[in-house]
Order: sequence, then C-alpha cells, then structure tokens
Amino acid sequence: MTLRNRLTLAFTALLATPALAHHPMGGATPSTLAEGLLSGLGHPILGLDHLAALVAVGLVASRYASGALLLPVLWIVGMGLGAFAHMNSIDLPAGEILVAGSLVLIGAIGVLKPSLPLPALAALFAAAGFAHGHALAESIIGADTAVVGAYLVGLVAIQAAVTVGTILLVRRLFAMPAALPLPVRAAAAALACVGLVFLAAALPGTA
Repeated sequence: MTLRNRLTLAFTALLATPALAHHPMGGATPSTLAEGLLSGLGHPILGLDHLAALVAVGLVASRYASGALLLPVLWIVGMGLGAFAHMNSIDLPAGEILVAGSLVLIGAIGVLKPSLPLPALAALFAAAGFAHGHALAESIIGADTAVVGAYLVGLVAIQAAVTVGTILLVRRLFAMPAALPLPVRAAAAALACVGLVFLAAALPGTA
C-alpha cells in the first residue's frame, strides 16, 4: 500500500469512527483539577464536529511553507476568546450552526481554494476558533476557577496536538506542490460532508 493510500485510509477510518458522547464526564461539570484537564483533553476529540474541524485546519494549514503554524495558533487564540466570552455570559447566536458551518467552509477551502491568501485564512480560522471555543466552554460553566484553568490547558494541548500533528503527517507523506495533493483534498471534502451533516441537524425545524 502506498503512502498516499495509507493517508486516505487513515482519514476514512477517522470519519467512520462511531459518534461518542461529547464530554468525558458524561455531561457532568468537572469538579477537580484532574477532571478539568481530562475534560479539556477529551471534549474536542469526542465531538466529531470539533475533531473534524481540527483535522481540516491542519490539512489547509499544511499547504503553507511559511505561516503554517500561524493558522493553528490563531485558531487556538480564537477558541480561547470564544470560551472566555461564553464563561462571561456573552451569547453567540446560532452557535451550533456556526460551528458546523465553519467546518463546511474550511473543508470546502481545502477542496476548492487551498491557495487562499494567508491573511484571509488567518481571519477565518480565528473566527471559526471563536465559535468552537464558545461551544466547548458550555461544559465548564459553573466550575471553580482552577478547574476552568485545567480545562483550558487541556483544550489548548489537544487542539495543538491534532492540528500540528495533521500538518506534520501531511508534510511527511507528500511533497507539497502549489496545490494540495488529491488525497488531501479528498479528505477535506469528506470533512466538509461531516460538517454538512451537523449543519443539517442544527438548522431550525430539523431536530
């Protein structure tokens, strides 16, 4: 099996993973530092929409020789700001729609426009990270300050690991040309389809 086929198979397996509960604590608010850290580490990867978005960020960012790491950093900064906003009772209308829509958009960029100027992508990733961070903060509302801090540490660590790990994997398997290789675009298309499923579920009248 070629390296490209292995990458395609890996992403297919990722998308075929059964949906799991969104939160490691089963929906309960973490009450200890360990629970906060584990929740932060687990929440973004147990929610398929959040995990797919992180992989999509890494796929698109891998295209840029310089500035590739800037995009995950801006995503994480936006995520932190979104979480801070939620914890301070700043509402984000249609949050689930924005989360799903951002995944569709980033996946579509990976397929159709992977050479989008870096500043435009930077703004998009920060805004999308804000939407995801706002949603991820829901499970920590009401926890002690120290537990919230541990949760945020976990969020930052796991999101950095997934996004940067995806960049390194793609760079390892492919000599990056001006455009993303076809298997990477196919993976981005699959991730956009995941977003479409979540978007359809989030739209009013579809629940």
